[in-house]
Amino acid sequence: MFKEIFTRLIRHLPSRLVHRDPLPGAQQTVNTAVPPSLSAHCLKMAVMPEEELWKTFDTHPEGLNQAEVESAREQHGENKLPAQQPSPWWVHLWVCYRNPFNILLTILGAISYATEDLFAAGVIALMVAISTLLNFIQEARSTKAADALKAMVSNTATVLRVINDKGENGWLEIPIDQLVPGDIIKLAAGDMIPADLRILQARDLFVAQASLTGESLPVEKAATTRQPEHSNPLECDTLCFMGTTVVSGTAQAMVIATGANTWFGQLAGRVSEQESEPNAFQQGISRVSMLLIRFMLVMAPVVLLINGYTKGDWWEAALFALSVAVGLTPEMLPMIVTSTLARGAVKLSKQKVIVKHLDAIQNFGAMDILCTDKTGTLTQDKIVLENHTDISGKTSERVLHSAWLNSHYQTGLKNLLDTAVLEGTDEESARSLASRWQKIDEIPFDFERRRMSVVVAENTEHHQLVCKGALQEILNVCSQVRHNGEIVPLDDIMLRKIKRVTDTLNRQGLRVVAVATKYLPAREGDYQRADESDLILEGYIAFLDPPKETTAPALKALKASGITVKILTGDSELVAAKVCHEVGLDAGEVVIGSDIETLSDDELANLAQRTTLFARLTPMHKERIVTLLKREGHVVGFMGDGINDAPALRAADIGISVDGAV
Repeated sequence: MFKEIFTRLIRHLPSRLVHRDPLPGAQQTVNTAVPPSLSAHCLKMAVMPEEELWKTFDTHPEGLNQAEVESAREQHGENKLPAQQPSPWWVHLWVCYRNPFNILLTILGAISYATEDLFAAGVIALMVAISTLLNFIQEARSTKAADALKAMVSNTATVLRVINDKGENGWLEIPIDQLVPGDIIKLAAGDMIPADLRILQARDLFVAQASLTGESLPVEKAATTRQPEHSNPLECDTLCFMGTTVVSGTAQAMVIATGANTWFGQLAGRVSEQESEPNAFQQGISRVSMLLIRFMLVMAPVVLLINGYTKGDWWEAALFALSVAVGLTPEMLPMIVTSTLARGAVKLSKQKVIVKHLDAIQNFGAMDILCTDKTGTLTQDKIVLENHTDISGKTSERVLHSAWLNSHYQTGLKNLLDTAVLEGTDEESARSLASRWQKIDEIPFDFERRRMSVVVAENTEHHQLVCKGALQEILNVCSQVRHNGEIVPLDDIMLRKIKRVTDTLNRQGLRVVAVATKYLPAREGDYQRADESDLILEGYIAFLDPPKETTAPALKALKASGITVKILTGDSELVAAKVCHEVGLDAGEVVIGSDIETLSDDELANLAQRTTLFARLTPMHKERIVTLLKREGHVVGFMGDGINDAPALRAADIGISVDGAV
């Protein structure tokens, strides 16, 4: 069973990093939430006027000079995350040696040596040495391989700095660890956010925050001055956080926190500070060792008394009793276990899997519950066009073609939704549309309107304005709808119909974008925002982060092997339930993060054992669920790919981090 499931998972989820780093029980768990002071600081930075920002960070629009950079670096340190220092080799060697079996064998070997049974002492010493060295060498190789992977990642940032004594400035490419608070940096599609930032200027900026929040869809960011409507800094329009990624658009932003002072750094630091506790494999070894010790403590005195009374030679009886104690201990067991695990680790390394601790292999085989994140783990972390419908919910090629014209003819970088529309249109239709329609003008997207329009022409007599954007923002500029091929007024009846259809799409976990058009007489000159009025609502395009093709077979194999799968995600319950349905997982009753806040540990433990899908979870929620499942006697694995999964990865008996993890 173990071999089959491991083979299936390796085949379907390649390049996996397997490690073992457990956490203490729930009652001892270190708080892994960021401190309230950091949240308050971020919220303050989100709304602070630019003039105050310059003063707060002692910087200016021209950028920092070298002296100011050195001063800031001396005050705040380098832009590096807190990390556990690697142990010296002798500490690692001691950790590999100190399992109960080895210690027990060492004691018995010392007794054998003291009683001049040199052969037995030599055999025991050899078994202990081989077991320890096999473990040490294999884990050292895995650590070296993991370090080599880290060394391959080299990120830089484009920063505005004063470059000479004349005060001239320019954009420089520097390593991200050289950034300091007050620096002004430039962002573009594909960039990883190198520090916590306050947006100063932005154009069509969308950021993927799944590594922090678990939300599958990118969020819009802008240099707005409006007050945030919530107390969660991650939802602030003007803030970007280290570890997230720009998926489209451009921006200029000011660095407001670096290294350990970032949101990412605070969470990572609190995770790395936590002490570890024996996992399921180590606890099993301890139980067997204690059983052998108890057995010896009973048998050795019994043998001593019987032999001493019957033969009258108490010294010989004592030596015989010690020999019995040595004989009761399986000297070969540690070496056999270690060599078997090492062989498994070598085989897995050929499948691009790094096993950081050999114990993880046994834990994987013993696992009976696998908890997993959704975004990027079960899903592709890629937006695809799922539906294109008219206002009644019927598939409409007219809506798709209008959306294609809008996405194709807009200037600048395409965001994920535009890319999904272009990829979701067949090549023949795309060629036909491109040959028939020419672009006349464009009304760019902005954060206040939350929509963008292009003006196209099929002939010289008329122009067509095609607008797409957030549903409510599109409805605000529509006066008519296309219903069953006819154009009718947008009245209350139509509004109720629109709400029913879009609510149905939302319940399916889809992100809905509205498409509207307007025919205009051909004219010279630019088009303005005022032209976005009296539009005709054509319908909707809906998007989804689809599951990986290999997810359903892997889940089926897990079920066949008796492993229960539970989804623990920060995304919405609707999106998560949709993904569960598509991969054949019965979600049942969904539990969201706010529901478990008031539950005691006993109540949550009972709920966790019978619930498959948890949504809108924080990192603390995930960790608590994993820890309580372990408390109930389960061997729990966790599979994730973001910093928001780190506490649960450490809490689990076996932590699995997939390729592409942050």
